[in-house]
Amino acid sequence: MRLRVEFTTEPFDLSEPPRHAVVGREVLETAGLDAVDVGPFGNSAEGGTEQVVAVVGELLRRTLEAGATRVSLQVNVLREADR
Repeated sequence: MRLRVEFTTEPFDLSEPPRHAVVGREVLETAGLDAVDVGPFGNSAEGGTEQVVAVVGELLRRTLEAGATRVSLQVNVLREADR
């Protein structure tokens, strides 16, 4: 099964990306997932079930340790038509 993970971290700072946002992007970019998309207001990537679940755990641990007070997270199962 393939999954898509999307997330944002808070609090926001429009003048400079906060440490938790930078850490979240680093986790995503170094995880070996597909279709990685990082942006100022959200990030997403796709991968297999085990890989995405592992990344979600690391993402939560590291962004919270880096000062995030909220992590909004969505995981979707990708249908063949979505790929």
